[in-house]
Amino acid sequence: DVQLVESGGGSVQAGGSLRLSCAFSGYTYSGHCMGWFRQAPGKEREGVAIIGSSGSTGYADSVKGRFTISKDNAKNTLYLQMNSLEPEDTAMYYCAAAAGACYMPPRVDRYNYWGRGTQVTVS
Repeated sequence: DVQLVESGGGSVQAGGSLRLSCAFSGYTYSGHCMGWFRQAPGKEREGVAIIGSSGSTGYADSVKGRFTISKDNAKNTLYLQMNSLEPEDTAMYYCAAAAGACYMPPRVDRYNYWGRGTQVTVS
């Protein structure tokens, strides 16, 4: 059974940093894509960053240069380092996994497995 569990959210001031983590288990696909999505109140869920099994990455324009996605396969953990946070980054952040290659822009309906989310609030 695949499980994704996010942590690391919180409240920060604009300009601050946070690092989100997503511990995953039960995922056995050798080729896969993992990503971070976010959803603000009243808005659709959107892709933030993705990383393929080869380590290739992709970012939404709104976070390029500020966010970095990475994965530690030995620890089965996905990360999202978020710097220079802005109030517009306030949202619930979710990690997700999909079988196969990564594609940009990330499509919510392509990801089969989701965590429950961690809240990020920037003021």
